[in-house]
Amino acid sequence: MYTPMTVLLQANANGSPWSFWIMIGAIFIIMYFFMIRPQKKRQKEIENFRNSLQIGDQVITSGGIHGTIKNIDQANNTVDIEISSGVKIKIEKSCIYSRESLEQQQGK
Repeated sequence: MYTPMTVLLQANANGSPWSFWIMIGAIFIIMYFFMIRPQKKRQKEIENFRNSLQIGDQVITSGGIHGTIKNIDQANNTVDIEISSGVKIKIEKSCIYSRESLEQQQGK
């Protein structure tokens, strides 16, 4: 025997096929705004930072090496860094983590 309540519960359980696709779409929109978009923005900031590097900048590599940029090779995407007087190393431009701040330079 069906009561009005069981009929309503069964109708809501089945739902419309569109509600599933609306929920999937909402999940993708949320993922885009909370995960994909901020990551793309961060990658663009990093790319702009690495493209703005100039000879003479004090930098820190991802490995923790501090040095001064002596040469930038755009063709090979490499940078020559002087880590001590007369000691230069060649690294990939993508390994440069940040510029050394003025406070860090004055503390040396």
